[in-house]
Amino acid sequence: AHSPSLRAAAMAADSPPPLKPRPLPVFSDEGFGDKFLRKTRENPLVPIGCLCTVSILVYGLISFKRGNTRHSQLMMRARILAQGFTFAALLGGMVVTAMKSKE
Repeated sequence: AHSPSLRAAAMAADSPPPLKPRPLPVFSDEGFGDKFLRKTRENPLVPIGCLCTVSILVYGLISFKRGNTRHSQLMMRARILAQGFTFAALLGGMVVTAMKSKE
């Protein structure tokens, strides 16, 4: 067996490194435009879906105002599909982000 003095000398040689505080993450002041561009790059389907939804809505409202009710109804149904696509893209992006953060 080892003597107590040898064990103490070995423990002193293997002393843990001094504790240093971890640096805090630095977040840059990100403006609305910068954040919008970053989020668009992360999930480009959401802005595309929003643009399609708004375009279809405007076109449907113009058709309604002109009295073309059949076309207006068709555009409102298309708008709901576009909204569903946008929601699915948003949900999919959230799932992908959650999966990346677990890794």
